[in-house]
Amino acid sequence: MLNRRLLLSSIASMFCCPAAGTAMAAKPVPDGMRGTIDISGYGVGPDAAADQGKALSRLFEDAAQTGMPVFLPAGDYLLSGITLPDNLRLSGVPGRTRLTYAGGGGFLSGEGLERLTLSDLVLDGGGKELGDNAQGLLNLRGVANLAIENCTITGSPKHGINAEHCGGRIERNSISQSAAGGIYAVESENLSIAANTVFDCGNGGILVHRWEAAEDRTMVSGNRIFRIAAKDGGTGENGNGISIFRAANVMVTDNHVSDCAFSAIRANSATDVQIANNQCQRSGETAIYAEFGFQGALVTGNLIDGAANGILIVNFDEGGRLATVSNNIVRNLHIDGPYIHDGAGFGFGIAVEADTAVTGNVIENAPKWGLMLGWGPYMRNAVATGNLVRNAGGGCAVTVVEGSGTALIANNLFQDVRDGAILGYRWNEKVTGDLMTSGSEAFAHLTLSGNRLS
Repeated sequence: MLNRRLLLSSIASMFCCPAAGTAMAAKPVPDGMRGTIDISGYGVGPDAAADQGKALSRLFEDAAQTGMPVFLPAGDYLLSGITLPDNLRLSGVPGRTRLTYAGGGGFLSGEGLERLTLSDLVLDGGGKELGDNAQGLLNLRGVANLAIENCTITGSPKHGINAEHCGGRIERNSISQSAAGGIYAVESENLSIAANTVFDCGNGGILVHRWEAAEDRTMVSGNRIFRIAAKDGGTGENGNGISIFRAANVMVTDNHVSDCAFSAIRANSATDVQIANNQCQRSGETAIYAEFGFQGALVTGNLIDGAANGILIVNFDEGGRLATVSNNIVRNLHIDGPYIHDGAGFGFGIAVEADTAVTGNVIENAPKWGLMLGWGPYMRNAVATGNLVRNAGGGCAVTVVEGSGTALIANNLFQDVRDGAILGYRWNEKVTGDLMTSGSEAFAHLTLSGNRLS
């Protein structure tokens, strides 16, 4: 009978095991077996003093045509004027493969591509001037399936990433020291912007814009954004951590945004926007804004600590309407803003105007008003229920101007409100005493019920 142990020993010997005491020599894997194109034949290598733009362009074209990925070893690669081809997959050593801009017009551009993947690279513009045709250090137009991941992008004289008409994902990148915005995504198509760190940018963090109002469907989630300036000034067009403009069906969730010159999150004419579960700290103006011609905004579960104003859902005069503002914490507001305000000013927690329910929020330390319902005649169907306001100048300011619509103010709790719990205003002028104690019957458009002052 065949001995089982002997059989196994015989099988093992068929695989050429070395004899006892003989070292097994490691055989190098041939370059052609590594799964990436061999860059040595293109005259490309790290730490060369000359601009390698032309050699890298040939390398990228050949790799894309053959379907081979390109891996660049650690080191510095000086380049300019590269047009990225379709189906390029380019990667390097995280933090150590540096593509630096030589100047002279453009850095990395791509247009009309079906697929492009860039990963584990450092892209350094050095602040050198870009040409008129490049709006970003990485300048992309019409990329259907874009993937930019785990890259460091710094020193752009314009935007860090300019992505027009792009879909796909921009994830886990570090973007800093852009003179304009960190990421400028315009006319996007199902784009995901997730888990990036964007900081020390001149005019904006993550911008999701459209030339004309339309469905966009971008998701902005899990990003960390801080120290965003407004070097070009203005009254809100610059200096925002996350800016949504004319883009519909956008989700802004689970981001951490701090130290922005204006808003942490600003949605202008952005219909059906969700702004949920974000941390907003030390905003120079209004922490969260839904403004101008929007219809539909859900603002929920956000924590705001430090701002001139907390949450504004406004501009019914421009068609802005339809929102819910729920379960937010708004605290530590101040009356000083980045410009002279010609309207309600600064220092209040939550302000809404039309077809909006404000419920379950906690507002603390608001020097002007905790809640503000309507502005002049611009109020319709405003509901404030179940909110807590403490340590405020006034608990709830509500418009009593002729022609204003209805408001329901019910079951709110007010504590340490110096001027009173519920006050009637004609624009900025207080014209009533505390309506919670007397006088509300003079205003047929107001319904007050179950409120408590402690």
